[in-house]
Amino acid sequence: MTGPPHPAEAPRPTEPPRSPEPAPTAPSAAPGHPHGASSLSPTPRQLWTRSRGIALGLVLLLAAAAAIAVIRSGAQHGRLDPRSAEPHGSRAVAELLDQRGVSTRVVTTTEEARSAAGPDTTLVVANPDLLTERQRSRLHAATEDSAGRTVLITPGTRSIGALAPGVTADTPSTDSALPPGCSLPAARRAGTADMGGIRYETLAPDAEACYLSDGLPSLLHLPAPRGQGDTVVLGAPDILYNSRLDEQGNASLALQLLGSRPTLVWYLPSLSDDQAATETERRSFFDLIPAGWRWATLQLAIAAVLTALWRARRLGPLVSERLPVVIHASETVEGRARLYRRANARDRAADALRTAARSRLAPLVGVPPAQAHAPETLIPALSSHLRSPGQDLHLLLFGAPPGNDAALIALADQLDALESEVRHS
Repeated sequence: MTGPPHPAEAPRPTEPPRSPEPAPTAPSAAPGHPHGASSLSPTPRQLWTRSRGIALGLVLLLAAAAAIAVIRSGAQHGRLDPRSAEPHGSRAVAELLDQRGVSTRVVTTTEEARSAAGPDTTLVVANPDLLTERQRSRLHAATEDSAGRTVLITPGTRSIGALAPGVTADTPSTDSALPPGCSLPAARRAGTADMGGIRYETLAPDAEACYLSDGLPSLLHLPAPRGQGDTVVLGAPDILYNSRLDEQGNASLALQLLGSRPTLVWYLPSLSDDQAATETERRSFFDLIPAGWRWATLQLAIAAVLTALWRARRLGPLVSERLPVVIHASETVEGRARLYRRANARDRAADALRTAARSRLAPLVGVPPAQAHAPETLIPALSSHLRSPGQDLHLLLFGAPPGNDAALIALADQLDALESEVRHS
């Protein structure tokens, strides 16, 4: 009896055949670069990273320069110019004078100002310190006896002595609005005005000093020594500014000082004046540099020298160092001998052998080193120490160079034999 048949065993799952792994290959070369070499040229991003600091500094420098230029030029544009409507211009007072029948004319050269001076003219000189010495003297000579009025606006130490002799400039006042404090009719009618500025001193007995601050005036009225003319010195230009004309008694004072004659000539010094250009041409480059810049340059030079001394490398004591390679004396001799042989320099080789031999023989026979190469001293001393005096020492030590290599070798042997004999004598 047979048992039930065994169920057939299910076939074992077999693993799928693995595909052979590809062999590792060398990295392929980058496109455009043969042999896989990468470019060493900096990329635009690297260039920007390196230079952005410098670019930012230049931008900030240009922005600062532009800002300074705008600040300096904006506030003082058209300063004391009767044609300018800017805050520091003087167009308002010129128009008020025109309404009162006073005509205003602007001149920019000294010759025009001199020719315009006269009994019916008020000459206003803005910024007298800009005039050269020759311009100031010529202008004063023309206005001194003109019988007109000359108004000097804020003359400083440089110009006040030439345009108003006997007057000196002092330090500016710290006050702004000042009372007249004098008997000058124009000042008394105007009352308090913005006359805080440069103060002046004068010893003229007939001068009228107004608007005093700490005992010194900022307005002087100086009658001419001869004739009917006069000179007015204003230490502050505020009463002529468009922005300040309607304050205090500025308008009244300005109209009275500038409107006493039917014609007002307003002199604005400029670089186009031939006289100013002529004197400027005679100046050297260093004359045109302000004194402050000279002192600053000197201080920078001293600072640079001190910095160099501070950062300079100081030399300490000498120290002995081991040579990286030891070269034996024999190698040096052989190397030089090869050079002599290559150049066929038997004369130099013979001279070197004889010189060295004489230097070694001289101390052995009592000859000073300074006379070791003098035949009249060395040869007699050697002859007295030799056992065989028949040898020609002069030919051996001071003779002609050998004609061939064999003669050179023979010379070296003879010198060695001579030195050996002297040492053992």
